[in-house]
Amino acid sequence: MEQFFTTLGVWLGAFFTFAIFSFLYKDNPFYKAAEQIFVGLSAGYWFVYTIFFILIPNLYDPLTSDFNANWIKLIPAVLGIMMLMRLIPKTEWVSRFPISVVIGTTSGVFFLRYLKSDVLNQITATMINPFQSDDWVMVIGNIMLIVGTICGVIYFYFSKKHEGVFGVSAKIGIYFLMVSFGAAFGYTAMARISLLIGRLQFLLGDWLGIIHP
Repeated sequence: MEQFFTTLGVWLGAFFTFAIFSFLYKDNPFYKAAEQIFVGLSAGYWFVYTIFFILIPNLYDPLTSDFNANWIKLIPAVLGIMMLMRLIPKTEWVSRFPISVVIGTTSGVFFLRYLKSDVLNQITATMINPFQSDDWVMVIGNIMLIVGTICGVIYFYFSKKHEGVFGVSAKIGIYFLMVSFGAAFGYTAMARISLLIGRLQFLLGDWLGIIHP
């Protein structure tokens, strides 16, 4: 019986893989069915995950084990219930309060996080002695890091006209930005290709058995 369900899972996986790939030809019922099933399974999975791995261990268990020490958790519980009021048209306005709290808190937390990771750490990384290493490759890399950072910042400084030395520095900044964007795009494309390779390995290996790990 276990072997039957394993084989059935492999065939279903192959069917849905081809159903998703069929969109490369045109939109069709097979793609739509696979898309809706995927969305439904994902929603069901995360619903169960939220209950058993978030609500129960972080809310129910603390309140039932020691209510006096964890009563503060009732505040996010009430906010969560208020957010569900959005499902009822007459009480939809109640959900605006928890949503505003979530948006405001998230904005503040992520602002500090990005300020540290994308601003302070980046500035600190450029405050180095480029000649501190004996390896000439590291020296060139440090110099490019400093020049690229300064020229990139100059390109986004629009209070002064980009001409002369200032304009040359801004143009160098454009080159560094284009290389950075190109590398980011290449990384994204490579990640998508790795997903395609994974599906092809599944079809040729687990399904057809043509290749073996």
